[in-house]
Amino acid sequence: MNVIELDRATVSIGGRDVLRDTSFAIKSGEFIGVLGPNGAGKTTLMRAVLGLIQPRAGAIRVFGRAPQRGDRNIGYLPQVRTVLPDLRIRGRDFIAGSVHGERWGLPLSTAADRAAIDKMLAAVGAGELGDRPLSEMSGGERQRLLLAQALLGEPDLLLLDEPLISLDYRYQEAIIELVRRFARERNITVLFSAHELNQLIGALDRVLYLGNGRAALGTVDEVVTAPVLSQLYGADINVVRADGQIFVLSRGRSVEHADHAHDHGHQHDHGHHHHA
Repeated sequence: MNVIELDRATVSIGGRDVLRDTSFAIKSGEFIGVLGPNGAGKTTLMRAVLGLIQPRAGAIRVFGRAPQRGDRNIGYLPQVRTVLPDLRIRGRDFIAGSVHGERWGLPLSTAADRAAIDKMLAAVGAGELGDRPLSEMSGGERQRLLLAQALLGEPDLLLLDEPLISLDYRYQEAIIELVRRFARERNITVLFSAHELNQLIGALDRVLYLGNGRAALGTVDEVVTAPVLSQLYGADINVVRADGQIFVLSRGRSVEHADHAHDHGHQHDHGHHHHA
């Protein structure tokens, strides 16, 4: 069964078509890496799947029907995490706030809730964060907490928007492996957006590249080619394969890394820039 289908969908933001007349289908249990230049619509696509943005034309179907806001079957980790709650709040209570759909802050009612949360914290390697206040956590630890939150409802579909931002390289690898294992065991469909293809290559079933109002969904070999990416980037792109890695280059420079630097005004701990 297809979990997500776009049928000649056009999705616009601020009068600009981010996706134009786009069709593709994602099957149950697939791990999809979502890539593409800044402004290509990675976040917009996830918001459309969540029912937060309506297509201007065509249709989007999730689990075979129009997206429904607040769908319990979808776990979501948004990229822009500006709204941090009271930083004195403990990890467990922060997650608890999302369990019953409220925002945060309400302490957990039932022992079953507490057990579910502790199990999820342990699953993302954050068992010891339950009792710590957010103010004493690193960006990477908070990220694990948010991942635990996204996984908590045992969703059938997981939308992870740049979950690797602000994590150092070690943690990035661990998070990818964790999500992949978790998704395989429970047949969860995953959309995982990232700046860098190489980290995800071992985990993905197919890659969805967005850019220039278009989408290309397929295996890495089908999609990550000079002709396809040149169309999506609207620039002359070369794809170079070396040492088991793939480099996406424009005029000899890596477009992925160039993108990353000016995407987020503040610098994060970009562990993955430093490995040779």
